[in-house]
Amino acid sequence: MNATPMTLMKTSTTTEKVLRNTPKKVNRSILAQTEAQIRYYAAHPDLIRDRLRELDEEWDIERVLEANASALTLGGLFLGLFKKRYLFFSAAVMLFLQQHAQEGWCPPLPVLRRLGVRTRTEIEYERYALKMIRGDFVGTSRGSRRVVEKVLDAALPEVLTHSK
Repeated sequence: MNATPMTLMKTSTTTEKVLRNTPKKVNRSILAQTEAQIRYYAAHPDLIRDRLRELDEEWDIERVLEANASALTLGGLFLGLFKKRYLFFSAAVMLFLQQHAQEGWCPPLPVLRRLGVRTRTEIEYERYALKMIRGDFVGTSRGSRRVVEKVLDAALPEVLTHSK
């Protein structure tokens, strides 16, 4: 079977790459903060709807990196109008973005992760845990601690739970 460029690019998910390239201590910290949020809202189910709206607005790591790369590249291009050497800045930013696309790492990633910027999967983990607590899914009971514990144990991808 011949491997096409598209099949070669599908070796692992973006979340897995980001998590692998983030120190375990930082991954654990983000997971602990997410779990604390879930437990808080399990005790305050009347606030879940508002939290779900907040999660709709939360930018994931990919969006933050793309927006920053775009802004820095445009800034470098603008400065390049006055001094050509600034064009190298734009090129470097684009190289870092390409590196992130391939490897899941680029220079701003460690800083952003330490600031608590989550992957889409981490955000969705919290979203579905809250929906489960709220009783959106058949067979769940509203606010049950047992349900919360099951979600915390099972909902995140295996790559996250290895860093515990």
